[in-house]
Amino acid sequence: MARKNENAPKLTLRQAVPGDVPALVDLTARVYTPEWGHSAEMLRSQQTHFPEGQFVVEYEGRIVGYCATFRIDESLALAPHTWMQITGGGMASRHNPAGNWLYGMEVVVHPDYRGMRIGQRLYQARKRLCMDLKLRGISFGGRVPGLARNIQRYGSAEAYVHAVVEGRRRDPTLSFQLANDFEIIGLLRSYVPSDYESLGYAAHLVWRNPALLDQPDIPAVQSPRHLPDSVRVATVQYLQRRIASFDDFAMQVEYFTDIAADYSADFVAFPEMITLQLLSIENEELSPVETIRKLSQYTPQVKELFSRLAVRYNINIVAGSHPTEQPNGDIHNVCYVCLRDGSIHEREKLHPTPSERNVWNITGGDSAATIQTDCGPIGVMICYDAEFPEVARHLVDQGALMLFVPFCTDVREGYLRVRYCAQARAIENQCYVILSGNVGNLPGVNNFDIQYGQSCILTPSDFLFARDGVAADSTPNIETVLFADLRLEGLARARNAGTVQNLKDRRYDLYETRWLRQSR
Repeated sequence: MARKNENAPKLTLRQAVPGDVPALVDLTARVYTPEWGHSAEMLRSQQTHFPEGQFVVEYEGRIVGYCATFRIDESLALAPHTWMQITGGGMASRHNPAGNWLYGMEVVVHPDYRGMRIGQRLYQARKRLCMDLKLRGISFGGRVPGLARNIQRYGSAEAYVHAVVEGRRRDPTLSFQLANDFEIIGLLRSYVPSDYESLGYAAHLVWRNPALLDQPDIPAVQSPRHLPDSVRVATVQYLQRRIASFDDFAMQVEYFTDIAADYSADFVAFPEMITLQLLSIENEELSPVETIRKLSQYTPQVKELFSRLAVRYNINIVAGSHPTEQPNGDIHNVCYVCLRDGSIHEREKLHPTPSERNVWNITGGDSAATIQTDCGPIGVMICYDAEFPEVARHLVDQGALMLFVPFCTDVREGYLRVRYCAQARAIENQCYVILSGNVGNLPGVNNFDIQYGQSCILTPSDFLFARDGVAADSTPNIETVLFADLRLEGLARARNAGTVQNLKDRRYDLYETRWLRQSR
């Protein structure tokens, strides 16, 4: 049987094409009823006027989300209007190629796929398009479906919307828009008269382009997509404790993933050897090598768990590491990187520590390739790998802007070796380095008795970054989550015009780093 290609995305967001029209007719009819769904003529017209502004989300080959936009002048975008007026009857016929605002005329998500943050992905696509085109912002009319059933309590649409804005009331749609950085500039009366839940009203919402002016160039990297100006990263300092089942492990991992997603993180990172916690389920008396081989039996469940969470919570997950048996019988320490498009990528620890080799019989991998993400290329160095400068240099030479370091250290001295070296990698490669470690104890688990951890997010050391080169730091040995917004254009400035310019100033005439095996 052919091996499934795990690197292939399950979920993709792409530009709509004419061949999508029949599926989009069915999707909008399912959401709005056949009477109010979009006709094929409307959908083809939208693509004809502004093809780059129409997006679909596919999940396992099925179109489950759709959004439509067009360009318009500010005077029209910010003035009172109805949906029929401003969209030209849904045809996007008022599209102005020179318009300085993006108008969001539609977002549709299949009811069976809600909860997977499809709408959030579509709004992010709009924002990226707005910034790529250097437009002033996005405007649209947002539904207020809680209005009809609450109008008697609040007395007016204005009072209801005010309560939602102040957080005293939650509206299923408007609260979502506000959480995605849209602001209300007024109410639109008779926006869609047939929207009885909203009593015909819509909230007039805008999002202003934060990167409109004076944005420096982002470094050229091997990425098929435009990079965001800022990436929000979460790193988990994970407490190892006894559990009774795999479901207990899954519940803890999902808890932290949910937290990171609620804070709109693009990445969440977990520690090295996080899955050793699973050995406490049966707590058998096994030799260290037998223990690791038994743990490897959980590999399919571990991969399925993290991949499912990445898609469900719309977040890229650096899933720590997990001992994995190879086809030849060797055990490698593998980091599974599960992207929010459903693809799974494996990165192996290259340098097992002496105790990993001697106690667990773990052998090292031989490849260090970057992973292309929607936030640019990333690299993974598992714990001890961070203590070898060649690995980080190889990843940065491939275009990595962020290096993730899942680690597992037992005492402070071991932790500091990893941290000091990671800080050096950030400085010498002018990149961000994210550390994620375990804390707590697992008595009876061989070679995993005690943990010392202090997770952190490190930056280069220059005026553009945090004073001490530390974007976020934790208190040692407590369970917590750290967040930091990492500005990618800051790396561009540092590399091109910083106080020191390590990447530019290398002496290629004196030395080189040559990788002997081709990265997979």
